[in-house]
Amino acid sequence: MVEMRALGDSGLMVTRMGLGMAALGRPGYITLGHAEDLGRRYDVAAMELHAHAVLDVAWDAGLRYFDAARSYGRGEEFLGSWLRARGIDPAACTVGSKWGYTYTADWRVDAEVHEIKDHTLPTLQRQFAESRERLGDYLDLYQIHSATEDSGVLDRPEVLDELARLKASGAVRAVGLTLSGPDSARTLERAFAIERDGRRLFDSVQATWNVLESSLGPLLARVREAGMGVIVKEALANGRLTPRNTDPAFSASRAVLEREAARLGCTIDQLALAAVLDQPWVDCVLSGAATVEHLRSNVAALDVHLDEPARAALASLAEPPERYWAARAALPWQ
Repeated sequence: MVEMRALGDSGLMVTRMGLGMAALGRPGYITLGHAEDLGRRYDVAAMELHAHAVLDVAWDAGLRYFDAARSYGRGEEFLGSWLRARGIDPAACTVGSKWGYTYTADWRVDAEVHEIKDHTLPTLQRQFAESRERLGDYLDLYQIHSATEDSGVLDRPEVLDELARLKASGAVRAVGLTLSGPDSARTLERAFAIERDGRRLFDSVQATWNVLESSLGPLLARVREAGMGVIVKEALANGRLTPRNTDPAFSASRAVLEREAARLGCTIDQLALAAVLDQPWVDCVLSGAATVEHLRSNVAALDVHLDEPARAALASLAEPPERYWAARAALPWQ
C-alpha cells in the first residue's frame, strides 16, 4: 500500500500519489502525445474500458486518491462506473472533483472551444448535482476549478456561502480550490483568509508545482503548516518533463534531467515526480497518466530518493512563472 497522509485538517486521508482523470475522460487534452496515448480510439465505450484499465492498475498499485472534474468530458462518469463495477467501499478511497468549467467540445478533439469557465452560483448548483449523480457517496472533496482573480469567484459571497452549506450539511466532507496561472499566490493568500462560522472555508488547495514552476512552494508550505491540505497537479508540466519534450529550446534542461535520472537509476518522469514527493508539505501528487505503462512508471517514482546534488540540479531548472504559464497556454489540444 502507498503511504497515506492526512489532507491537512480536512479529515480526509490521501495516498502520497493519486490519479487524475483529466487525460482519461475526454478525447482532447493538452498533454504532449495525448492522441498516441489513446491510440486515436475515441469511441466512448472504448475510452471507458481504457480508463477502467488504468484505474485497475492504479488501485493494484495502492493509489487511493482519485481526482476528476465536471469539465473532464466523461471523467466523473468513467470513475463512478469503475468504482461501482469493482464494488469499492466509499470508505476505502478518497474522491475529489471540481466545478466551474463546462465541457463544450462535444467529444471532438478539433473543437474550437473545449470548455467554458463560469464561477457563478447557478453553475455551482447545477454542476454539484451532476457530480453527485455520477459519483454518489464516493464524492468527498469538492473544489473550485482554477480559481483566479479574473473569475471573481472569491468575491461572490453567495458562492462561498453555498460551499460552506455543502460542507456543513454533509453533502461533501471538505471543500477546496485549484489554482492556475502566474497570479496563483495572490489567489491562495485570499482564499486562505476566507472564513465561515469562525472557521477557514477551504480545507485544501490543488496547485501546480514542478521543477520548472516552483514559485508557489514557500506559500504552499506555509498554508500546509496552518492545516490546509496540499495536492500537487501538473508535476510533469503537461508532458514537458518527459522524453516527449523534444523542443530544441528545452535541450539544456533535458540534458540535466537525463544526467540526474541516469545517476539515480530512474527515468526523467520519475525524477520529476520524486522532486514533488521530496517536498515535505505535499500531501498528494497527482499522476496524469493516460496509459497503463505511464502509470506504472509514475508509481515507481515513490521509490526514488533525491540527494543533495539532484536537488541542486533540479532547482536550476526553474523558469520565471510568466514564461512557464505562457508556454503552458501555448500547448495545443490534441
